[in-house]
Amino acid sequence: MEFTWILFAFVCGLAVKLINLPPLIGFLLAGFLLNYAGLEPSSTLESLANIGITLMLFSIGLKLHVKDLLKQEVWASTLSHMGISTLLFAGIALLLGTLSLPYFGVLDFKTAALVGFALSFSSTVCVMKLLEESSELKTRHGQLSLGILVMQDIVAVVFLVAATGKIPSIWALCLFGLLLVRPIINKIVDKAGHGEMLPLTGLFLALGGYELFYLFGVKGDLGALILGILLASHAKANEMNKSLMNFKDLFLIGFFLSIGFTALPTLSMIGISLIITLVILLKFALFFLLLTKMKLRGRTSFLSSMILSNYSEFGLIVVALSVSNGWLEKEWLVVLALAVSFSFVITSVLYRNVHRMYRKNKDTIRRFESPHCLPEDRFVQPVNSDILVVGLGRVGRGAFDSLTGLVGDTVAGMDADRNRINRMQEAKENVFYGDGEDADLWERLDTSRINLVLLALPAAEDTTNVAIQLRKANYTGQIAAIARYQDERDILIASGIDNVFNFYTEAGTGFAEESLALVRPPVKAVA
Repeated sequence: MEFTWILFAFVCGLAVKLINLPPLIGFLLAGFLLNYAGLEPSSTLESLANIGITLMLFSIGLKLHVKDLLKQEVWASTLSHMGISTLLFAGIALLLGTLSLPYFGVLDFKTAALVGFALSFSSTVCVMKLLEESSELKTRHGQLSLGILVMQDIVAVVFLVAATGKIPSIWALCLFGLLLVRPIINKIVDKAGHGEMLPLTGLFLALGGYELFYLFGVKGDLGALILGILLASHAKANEMNKSLMNFKDLFLIGFFLSIGFTALPTLSMIGISLIITLVILLKFALFFLLLTKMKLRGRTSFLSSMILSNYSEFGLIVVALSVSNGWLEKEWLVVLALAVSFSFVITSVLYRNVHRMYRKNKDTIRRFESPHCLPEDRFVQPVNSDILVVGLGRVGRGAFDSLTGLVGDTVAGMDADRNRINRMQEAKENVFYGDGEDADLWERLDTSRINLVLLALPAAEDTTNVAIQLRKANYTGQIAAIARYQDERDILIASGIDNVFNFYTEAGTGFAEESLALVRPPVKAVA
């Protein structure tokens, strides 16, 4: 049975990848095909799905800081959006009921509001996957989107307590003691090293946090999230997240397959779910208007609204709970499962082209901006810099340090990770915050003095996009980039980048040459 799941997931995932669509769309399709073939889900599949979601929430926590959740643009936009969209979707449902559409006619205001509430959530799984694939987790819109998702999770916990009547144990107050044992947790992570014990430690903390919170009558997923947040400032947080990434992705396949096992749809269910899917246009518009009113830049609001415009797996939980309590007909579970699947597909396809969409419509989008943006959304011009390093991860940081040692402070560094930039600025290093894929940034940045831009970005597609935007902003200097594979190098060269460094191959060459110099004196040039 397990091999059959893997077979369907592999074939469908590969099939959609060949037509340049995200594999998760194929996994959703595989679930419906398995259901249609008459196969039954087992407890193993459910366990895999639950572990995947738990690890995903733990990973979110590793990238979040509590102060980010306290920002007005996070909590105010989340609560406003959920309240307005619940009432808006409820009104639409009642209106469709008056038109005698199937499944809507039996809804009253209470049940229509439940459906609206279920649709107000955005998918943590879908958003995380898209942000990870596009290497945008640390960007301004990426962090904003994650903050909104976490706030939605907090609302979800409150709803579950109210709907199920399961009040957490009074002993749940003991969970605040995790703050006291945080130094011990940090010490455990330190002792785990860098090998196989590091991902095992991550699994232990994520699942342990789940079980601990569940033991005290609190939603277990929240425990995994809290444990991740407690470790967010640890030096190994990023390394632990990377070590868990493949495990998490594999387990999440179980989640996508399980959606297809919800039930087999009828034609009327498919039609109703498509109507509900169209409502994400209103969800996008509401997010965009609220975020721009919070004085966020048009680009940040547009990208965040686009990636949050989908329906959530938690909506299925809300509807399932409503069905079990007799508030909704069981057909609603199938309808919403289809709408969630369709919304995943639409968001996945659109978000892959979101930067291109923004470039084409930026003048219209900017009209909604507040005249006075938030301080952290303002651009900073590097002073007296001839060389700019974009991306200050391991490779970019190494290049930045080496160039600074060679030519001094005429080298500037730029990165989309605000916390990384703050740490480097505290050390008096010549760096500033900026997203390389931000078309507004390159338009407003004076690059006339810069002779060389080094693009040390992890994804070849992102590097190509930045290079294109640099040229469109009339940058005339040299562009160098890094690549991991030969086919990426060919693509980058073809996009107009002047030099591409394959750091796997050429790092080995440099290592060999410098090591050889230890035993052989350098050859002097013949006069």
